[in-house]
Amino acid sequence: MTTNLKEEEIEKLIAKLQEVNNEVGKVIVGQTDVLKLLTVSLLAGGHCMLEGVPGLAKTLMISSLANAIDLTFKRVQFTPDLMPSDIIGTEILETDHQSGERFFKFQEGPVFTQILLADEINRTPPKTQAALLEAMQERQVSYAGKHHPLPSPFFVLATQNPVEQAGTYPLPEAQLDRFLMFLHVDYPSEQEELDILIRTTGNTKATISSKLSANDLMSLQNIVREVEISEPLLSYVTQLSRQTRPVTTSINMVKEFVKWGAGPRCGQALVLCAKAHAILSGRFAVTIEDIQAVADAVLRHRLLLNFKAEAQNISVGIIINALLTDVAKPVSPL
Repeated sequence: MTTNLKEEEIEKLIAKLQEVNNEVGKVIVGQTDVLKLLTVSLLAGGHCMLEGVPGLAKTLMISSLANAIDLTFKRVQFTPDLMPSDIIGTEILETDHQSGERFFKFQEGPVFTQILLADEINRTPPKTQAALLEAMQERQVSYAGKHHPLPSPFFVLATQNPVEQAGTYPLPEAQLDRFLMFLHVDYPSEQEELDILIRTTGNTKATISSKLSANDLMSLQNIVREVEISEPLLSYVTQLSRQTRPVTTSINMVKEFVKWGAGPRCGQALVLCAKAHAILSGRFAVTIEDIQAVADAVLRHRLLLNFKAEAQNISVGIIINALLTDVAKPVSPL
């Protein structure tokens, strides 16, 4: 580790992450795996998408996490009539009271925050979805020929309903690729559902305290980038990405059922997320288990299946399992 922080300072920062999870746990029952991967996404400095049917506390999870971290937070409810200017902002005509001169002034939209909750992002048409493209990649907004930088750190945490539901517009592949991770939120277990009823049908209301500052989070992001990863593991990540592409793969299931594979951004995401996962596990070196732990969330939205896969009920998860099984693992992974 080459960071300027001492080892005990790093350990204190990592301990704060557990405090953040404890705060979120006051209002969220279960979903520990989803919350861990959501934290991985923040540590890796990337955006995250949560998909699940209505009522699974996706929005509450994100807003609770924002409250547990001392970052500015805004929420946009995506609807069919939402316009791009409702997200990025617009110019308004103002008058100088002294000179009487009239001029246009850019009024910032809700995207000018550190955590933006794009709620039900696939409820709005592609024209409005695309308003986030530049913000997610370049961390800036261009309007009327001028560039307006966004605050740092900046995250888009989005929720969406399954695309099979009525009134949804599938996100373009280019925008999906800008999400570092894609998390599936499933139904709670029977005991968790009972706990939800106990917590939410009485008079007691939990309050969440901030446990991590913006500077703390950016320090952790710098630490994540300094986590070691061996050359054999980098080669393994490269192969995981390349084997998703029908033109270069040697895996039969990919050849048969995948129309488009993952681009180079996938490898970058795998490495950064694996490093963040290692930090959460108290290690400063990536293992193959770290890569495999984040592989599903990193790959899931970057593979486009063909009609044959749909006809035979072959899911993206089945393809990812085939990749993790068939891609040769390093003989000496560390």
